[in-house]
Amino acid sequence: MDADGLLAAGLLAAGIGLGATPGAAAEQEVTAQQVVSAMEKAFGVTPGERRNHIKGTCAAGRFVGLPAATAYSRSALFSGQPVPVVARFSLAGGNPRAPDTARTPRGMALEFRLDGGALQHMTMINTPVFGAAQPKTFLDQLLAMQPDPATGKPDPEKLKAFRASHPDSLAQAKFLEEHNPPASFANSSYFGLHTFRFVDRDGRTTPVRWRFVPQDGEHPLSDEELKTLPADFLERRLIERTRQGPLRWDMVLTIGRPEDPQNDPSRTWPEDRQQVKVGTLTIDSATPQKDATCEKINYDPLVMADGIAPSDDPVLHFRSPSYAISFAKRAAGQ
Repeated sequence: MDADGLLAAGLLAAGIGLGATPGAAAEQEVTAQQVVSAMEKAFGVTPGERRNHIKGTCAAGRFVGLPAATAYSRSALFSGQPVPVVARFSLAGGNPRAPDTARTPRGMALEFRLDGGALQHMTMINTPVFGAAQPKTFLDQLLAMQPDPATGKPDPEKLKAFRASHPDSLAQAKFLEEHNPPASFANSSYFGLHTFRFVDRDGRTTPVRWRFVPQDGEHPLSDEELKTLPADFLERRLIERTRQGPLRWDMVLTIGRPEDPQNDPSRTWPEDRQQVKVGTLTIDSATPQKDATCEKINYDPLVMADGIAPSDDPVLHFRSPSYAISFAKRAAGQ
Protein backbone atom coordinates (compact mmCIF):
# COMPACT_ATOMS: atom_id res chain seq x y z
CA MET A 1 0.00 0.00 0.00
CA ASP A 2 1.28 3.53 -0.72
CA ALA A 3 1.72 6.10 2.05
CA ASP A 4 -1.62 7.80 1.43
CA GLY A 5 -3.40 4.45 1.55
CA LEU A 6 -1.74 3.55 4.84
CA LEU A 7 -2.66 6.92 6.33
CA ALA A 8 -6.30 6.55 5.30
CA ALA A 9 -6.44 3.01 6.66
CA GLY A 10 -4.82 4.16 9.88
CA LEU A 11 -7.38 6.92 10.38
CA LEU A 12 -10.17 4.43 9.88
CA ALA A 13 -8.59 2.02 12.33
CA ALA A 14 -8.31 4.81 14.86
CA GLY A 15 -12.08 5.13 14.86
CA ILE A 16 -12.97 7.47 12.02
CA GLY A 17 -15.81 5.71 10.26
CA LEU A 18 -15.20 2.09 11.24
CA GLY A 19 -17.21 1.09 8.23
CA ALA A 20 -20.52 2.50 9.40
CA THR A 21 -22.78 3.99 6.76
CA PRO A 22 -25.37 6.62 7.72
CA GLY A 23 -28.41 5.22 9.46
CA ALA A 24 -26.97 1.72 9.86
CA ALA A 25 -27.14 1.30 13.61
CA ALA A 26 -26.27 -2.40 13.53
CA GLU A 27 -22.89 -1.65 11.97
CA GLN A 28 -22.04 0.92 14.65
CA GLU A 29 -22.27 -1.81 17.27
CA VAL A 30 -19.17 -3.48 15.80
CA THR A 31 -15.59 -2.23 15.78
CA ALA A 32 -12.70 -3.44 13.68
CA GLN A 33 -10.78 -4.28 16.86
CA GLN A 34 -13.61 -6.56 17.99
CA VAL A 35 -13.48 -8.47 14.71
CA VAL A 36 -9.70 -8.87 14.73
CA SER A 37 -9.73 -9.98 18.37
CA ALA A 38 -12.49 -12.52 17.65
CA MET A 39 -10.49 -13.84 14.71
CA GLU A 40 -7.44 -14.27 16.94
CA LYS A 41 -9.50 -16.23 19.46
CA ALA A 42 -11.04 -18.40 16.74
CA PHE A 43 -7.79 -19.29 14.94
CA GLY A 44 -4.99 -18.38 17.32
CA VAL A 45 -2.15 -15.96 16.56
CA THR A 46 0.98 -16.59 14.53
CA PRO A 47 3.21 -13.59 15.36
CA GLY A 48 4.11 -11.47 12.37
CA GLU A 49 1.54 -13.12 10.10
CA ARG A 50 -1.90 -12.24 8.72
CA ARG A 51 -4.93 -12.78 10.94
CA ASN A 52 -7.01 -14.00 7.97
CA HIS A 53 -5.99 -15.72 4.74
CA ILE A 54 -2.72 -16.52 6.51
CA LYS A 55 -1.81 -19.43 4.24
CA GLY A 56 -0.87 -18.08 0.83
CA THR A 57 1.38 -18.00 -2.21
CA CYS A 58 2.85 -15.00 -4.03
CA ALA A 59 2.63 -14.54 -7.78
CA ALA A 60 3.49 -11.93 -10.38
CA GLY A 61 2.20 -10.98 -13.80
CA ARG A 62 0.40 -8.28 -15.74
CA PHE A 63 -3.02 -7.08 -16.77
CA VAL A 64 -4.12 -5.73 -20.13
CA GLY A 65 -7.47 -3.96 -20.34
CA LEU A 66 -9.80 -3.91 -23.32
CA PRO A 67 -11.43 -0.91 -25.06
CA ALA A 68 -14.86 -2.21 -24.00
CA ALA A 69 -14.13 -1.05 -20.46
CA THR A 70 -13.64 2.59 -21.45
CA ALA A 71 -17.38 2.92 -22.04
CA TYR A 72 -17.76 2.62 -18.27
CA SER A 73 -14.46 3.67 -16.64
CA ARG A 74 -11.68 6.17 -17.26
CA SER A 75 -9.28 4.08 -15.13
CA ALA A 76 -5.74 3.75 -16.47
CA LEU A 77 -6.20 0.04 -15.78
CA PHE A 78 -7.99 -0.12 -19.13
CA SER A 79 -5.48 1.85 -21.22
CA GLY A 80 -4.62 -1.23 -23.28
CA GLN A 81 -1.04 -1.15 -21.99
CA PRO A 82 0.33 -3.93 -19.73
CA VAL A 83 -0.01 -3.07 -16.04
CA PRO A 84 2.32 -4.92 -13.61
CA VAL A 85 0.48 -7.03 -11.02
CA VAL A 86 1.59 -8.44 -7.68
CA ALA A 87 -0.79 -11.25 -6.76
CA ARG A 88 -1.43 -13.45 -3.76
CA PHE A 89 -3.46 -16.68 -3.68
CA SER A 90 -4.67 -17.92 -0.31
CA LEU A 91 -6.96 -19.95 1.93
CA ALA A 92 -9.46 -18.20 4.20
CA GLY A 93 -8.87 -18.35 7.93
CA GLY A 94 -6.04 -17.78 10.36
CA ASN A 95 -4.72 -21.33 10.70
CA PRO A 96 -1.39 -21.70 8.85
CA ARG A 97 -1.77 -25.48 8.95
CA ALA A 98 -5.26 -25.62 7.48
CA PRO A 99 -5.54 -28.43 4.90
CA ASP A 100 -5.86 -27.40 1.27
CA THR A 101 -8.92 -29.66 1.02
CA ALA A 102 -10.89 -27.57 3.54
CA ARG A 103 -14.31 -26.37 2.43
CA THR A 104 -13.36 -22.75 2.92
CA PRO A 105 -12.98 -19.91 0.41
CA ARG A 106 -9.86 -19.48 -1.72
CA GLY A 107 -8.62 -15.96 -2.29
CA MET A 108 -7.03 -13.99 -5.11
CA ALA A 109 -5.65 -10.57 -4.18
CA LEU A 110 -4.23 -8.27 -6.85
CA GLU A 111 -2.19 -5.08 -6.65
CA PHE A 112 -2.11 -3.26 -9.99
CA ARG A 113 0.86 -0.87 -10.22
CA LEU A 114 -0.17 1.98 -12.48
CA ASP A 115 2.00 4.73 -13.95
CA GLY A 116 2.89 7.53 -11.56
CA GLY A 117 2.81 5.30 -8.49
CA ALA A 118 -0.97 4.90 -8.35
CA LEU A 119 -2.31 1.57 -7.08
CA GLN A 120 -5.50 -0.37 -7.64
CA HIS A 121 -6.35 -3.29 -5.36
CA MET A 122 -8.82 -6.08 -6.04
CA THR A 123 -9.38 -8.58 -3.23
CA MET A 124 -11.55 -11.54 -4.18
CA ILE A 125 -12.66 -15.03 -3.14
CA ASN A 126 -13.98 -18.00 -5.08
CA THR A 127 -17.58 -17.83 -3.84
CA PRO A 128 -20.07 -15.61 -5.70
CA VAL A 129 -21.48 -14.24 -2.42
CA PHE A 130 -20.10 -13.31 0.99
CA GLY A 131 -21.35 -14.85 4.22
CA ALA A 132 -22.52 -11.58 5.76
CA ALA A 133 -24.62 -8.60 4.74
CA GLN A 134 -23.38 -6.62 7.75
CA PRO A 135 -20.17 -6.65 9.82
CA LYS A 136 -22.19 -7.87 12.84
CA THR A 137 -22.88 -11.18 11.09
CA PHE A 138 -19.18 -11.73 10.42
CA LEU A 139 -18.34 -10.96 14.05
CA ASP A 140 -21.06 -13.28 15.35
CA GLN A 141 -19.76 -16.10 13.15
CA LEU A 142 -16.24 -15.68 14.53
CA LEU A 143 -17.61 -15.74 18.08
CA ALA A 144 -19.53 -18.94 17.32
CA MET A 145 -16.37 -20.51 15.86
CA GLN A 146 -14.23 -19.99 18.96
CA PRO A 147 -13.03 -23.30 20.40
CA ASP A 148 -14.77 -24.75 23.45
CA PRO A 149 -12.11 -25.08 26.19
CA ALA A 150 -13.38 -28.59 26.99
CA THR A 151 -13.00 -29.96 23.46
CA GLY A 152 -10.66 -27.56 21.66
CA LYS A 153 -13.25 -27.38 18.88
CA PRO A 154 -16.18 -25.06 18.09
CA ASP A 155 -19.43 -25.88 19.87
CA PRO A 156 -21.83 -27.37 17.26
CA GLU A 157 -24.82 -25.90 19.09
CA LYS A 158 -23.39 -22.39 18.89
CA LEU A 159 -22.75 -22.80 15.18
CA LYS A 160 -26.29 -24.11 14.68
CA ALA A 161 -27.72 -21.17 16.59
CA PHE A 162 -25.62 -18.75 14.52
CA ARG A 163 -26.95 -20.15 11.24
CA ALA A 164 -30.53 -20.06 12.48
CA SER A 165 -30.28 -16.42 13.54
CA HIS A 166 -28.27 -15.09 10.56
CA PRO A 167 -29.97 -15.90 7.25
CA ASP A 168 -27.50 -13.68 5.39
CA SER A 169 -24.81 -16.30 6.11
CA LEU A 170 -26.63 -19.17 4.43
CA ALA A 171 -26.02 -18.56 0.71
CA GLN A 172 -22.24 -18.73 0.99
CA ALA A 173 -22.41 -21.73 3.33
CA LYS A 174 -24.67 -23.52 0.85
CA PHE A 175 -22.26 -22.79 -2.01
CA LEU A 176 -19.31 -24.20 -0.06
CA GLU A 177 -21.26 -27.31 0.90
CA GLU A 178 -22.39 -28.00 -2.67
CA HIS A 179 -19.12 -27.24 -4.49
CA ASN A 180 -15.89 -29.10 -3.83
CA PRO A 181 -12.83 -26.86 -3.52
CA PRO A 182 -10.78 -26.25 -6.69
CA ALA A 183 -8.02 -28.67 -7.65
CA SER A 184 -5.67 -25.72 -8.11
CA PHE A 185 -5.68 -21.98 -7.56
CA ALA A 186 -5.44 -21.88 -11.36
CA ASN A 187 -8.77 -23.66 -11.80
CA SER A 188 -11.12 -21.29 -10.02
CA SER A 189 -13.08 -18.15 -10.71
CA TYR A 190 -12.68 -15.32 -8.21
CA PHE A 191 -15.41 -12.81 -7.37
CA GLY A 192 -15.12 -9.21 -6.22
CA LEU A 193 -18.30 -9.77 -4.13
CA HIS A 194 -19.06 -6.08 -3.60
CA THR A 195 -20.64 -3.57 -5.92
CA PHE A 196 -18.24 -0.93 -7.21
CA ARG A 197 -18.87 2.16 -9.31
CA PHE A 198 -17.08 2.66 -12.59
CA VAL A 199 -16.67 6.35 -13.44
CA ASP A 200 -16.27 7.40 -17.08
CA ARG A 201 -14.57 10.50 -18.55
CA ASP A 202 -17.78 12.52 -18.20
CA GLY A 203 -18.22 11.61 -14.55
CA ARG A 204 -21.08 9.19 -15.18
CA THR A 205 -21.16 6.21 -12.83
CA THR A 206 -22.20 2.62 -13.48
CA PRO A 207 -22.70 0.00 -10.76
CA VAL A 208 -20.65 -3.10 -11.54
CA ARG A 209 -19.51 -6.35 -10.03
CA TRP A 210 -16.48 -8.17 -11.37
CA ARG A 211 -15.09 -11.66 -11.47
CA PHE A 212 -11.97 -13.29 -12.93
CA VAL A 213 -12.64 -16.44 -14.97
CA PRO A 214 -9.77 -18.94 -15.55
CA GLN A 215 -8.83 -19.74 -19.12
CA ASP A 216 -7.58 -23.09 -17.81
CA GLY A 217 -11.18 -23.89 -16.85
CA GLU A 218 -12.79 -24.63 -13.51
CA HIS A 219 -11.90 -28.03 -12.07
CA PRO A 220 -13.05 -29.04 -8.57
CA LEU A 221 -11.48 -31.78 -6.50
CA SER A 222 -13.21 -35.14 -6.67
CA ASP A 223 -14.72 -36.63 -3.53
CA GLU A 224 -11.89 -39.17 -3.50
CA GLU A 225 -9.25 -36.45 -3.76
CA LEU A 226 -10.82 -34.66 -0.80
CA LYS A 227 -10.12 -37.77 1.27
CA THR A 228 -6.64 -38.67 -0.01
CA LEU A 229 -4.74 -35.50 -0.92
CA PRO A 230 -2.08 -34.20 1.49
CA ALA A 231 -2.63 -31.08 3.57
CA ASP A 232 -0.43 -28.97 1.30
CA PHE A 233 -0.67 -29.13 -2.47
CA LEU A 234 -2.10 -25.85 -3.77
CA GLU A 235 1.16 -23.90 -3.66
CA ARG A 236 3.14 -26.65 -5.37
CA ARG A 237 0.52 -27.02 -8.10
CA LEU A 238 0.45 -23.27 -8.76
CA ILE A 239 4.24 -23.02 -8.99
CA GLU A 240 4.45 -26.05 -11.26
CA ARG A 241 1.69 -24.73 -13.51
CA THR A 242 3.39 -21.35 -14.01
CA ARG A 243 6.61 -23.14 -14.97
CA GLN A 244 4.70 -24.74 -17.84
CA GLY A 245 3.60 -21.34 -19.19
CA PRO A 246 1.52 -18.28 -18.34
CA LEU A 247 -1.80 -18.58 -16.53
CA ARG A 248 -4.67 -16.33 -17.64
CA TRP A 249 -7.99 -15.14 -16.27
CA ASP A 250 -10.56 -13.01 -18.12
CA MET A 251 -11.92 -10.08 -16.15
CA VAL A 252 -15.69 -10.01 -16.65
CA LEU A 253 -17.96 -7.18 -15.54
CA THR A 254 -21.60 -7.59 -14.63
CA ILE A 255 -23.45 -4.33 -15.34
CA GLY A 256 -25.95 -3.53 -12.62
CA ARG A 257 -29.35 -1.90 -12.72
CA PRO A 258 -30.80 0.51 -10.16
CA GLU A 259 -33.00 -2.21 -8.66
CA ASP A 260 -30.09 -4.59 -8.01
CA PRO A 261 -28.81 -4.91 -4.41
CA GLN A 262 -25.72 -2.71 -4.36
CA ASN A 263 -24.91 -2.70 -0.64
CA ASP A 264 -25.37 -6.40 0.19
CA PRO A 265 -22.56 -8.81 -0.80
CA SER A 266 -24.56 -11.80 0.49
CA ARG A 267 -26.93 -11.53 -2.50
CA THR A 268 -26.25 -12.19 -6.17
CA TRP A 269 -27.57 -10.19 -9.10
CA PRO A 270 -29.98 -11.68 -11.65
CA GLU A 271 -28.29 -13.90 -14.24
CA ASP A 272 -29.70 -11.91 -17.16
CA ARG A 273 -27.56 -8.85 -16.42
CA GLN A 274 -25.19 -7.70 -19.17
CA GLN A 275 -21.73 -9.29 -19.07
CA VAL A 276 -18.70 -7.53 -20.56
CA LYS A 277 -15.14 -8.87 -20.85
CA VAL A 278 -12.86 -5.94 -19.98
CA GLY A 279 -9.36 -7.41 -19.79
CA THR A 280 -7.03 -10.34 -19.19
CA LEU A 281 -4.86 -11.08 -16.18
CA THR A 282 -1.70 -13.07 -16.90
CA ILE A 283 0.30 -14.73 -14.12
CA ASP A 284 3.84 -15.61 -15.18
CA SER A 285 5.40 -16.87 -11.95
CA ALA A 286 4.57 -18.03 -8.43
CA THR A 287 6.70 -18.47 -5.32
CA PRO A 288 6.33 -19.22 -1.59
CA GLN A 289 5.29 -16.05 0.19
CA LYS A 290 8.13 -15.88 2.73
CA ASP A 291 10.19 -12.74 1.90
CA ALA A 292 8.43 -12.44 -1.48
CA THR A 293 6.88 -9.19 -2.70
CA CYS A 294 3.29 -9.97 -1.80
CA GLU A 295 4.06 -10.89 1.80
CA LYS A 296 4.17 -7.32 3.09
CA ILE A 297 1.31 -5.92 1.01
CA ASN A 298 -1.91 -4.99 2.79
CA TYR A 299 -4.45 -5.81 0.09
CA ASP A 300 -6.99 -3.24 1.26
CA PRO A 301 -9.88 -3.28 -1.27
CA LEU A 302 -10.45 0.45 -0.77
CA VAL A 303 -7.08 1.29 -2.33
CA MET A 304 -8.41 2.56 -5.66
CA ALA A 305 -7.14 4.64 -8.54
CA ASP A 306 -9.17 7.22 -10.45
CA GLY A 307 -12.05 5.75 -12.44
CA ILE A 308 -13.17 3.12 -9.91
CA ALA A 309 -15.03 4.02 -6.72
CA PRO A 310 -16.63 2.06 -3.85
CA SER A 311 -20.33 1.58 -3.27
CA ASP A 312 -21.85 2.17 0.17
CA ASP A 313 -21.62 -1.54 1.02
CA PRO A 314 -21.01 -1.63 4.80
CA VAL A 315 -18.95 -4.83 4.64
CA LEU A 316 -16.66 -3.33 1.99
CA HIS A 317 -16.05 -0.23 4.11
CA PHE A 318 -15.51 -2.30 7.24
CA ARG A 319 -12.75 -4.34 5.64
CA SER A 320 -10.34 -1.41 5.45
CA PRO A 321 -10.02 -0.69 9.20
CA SER A 322 -9.95 -4.41 9.99
CA TYR A 323 -7.12 -4.94 7.50
CA ALA A 324 -5.28 -1.93 8.93
CA ILE A 325 -5.32 -3.31 12.47
CA SER A 326 -4.16 -6.73 11.30
CA PHE A 327 -1.45 -5.13 9.14
CA ALA A 328 -0.16 -3.01 12.01
CA LYS A 329 0.02 -6.04 14.31
CA ARG A 330 1.96 -8.22 11.91
CA ALA A 331 4.26 -5.33 10.95
CA ALA A 332 5.11 -5.04 14.65
CA GLY A 333 5.81 -8.77 14.85
CA GLN A 334 2.74 -9.44 17.00
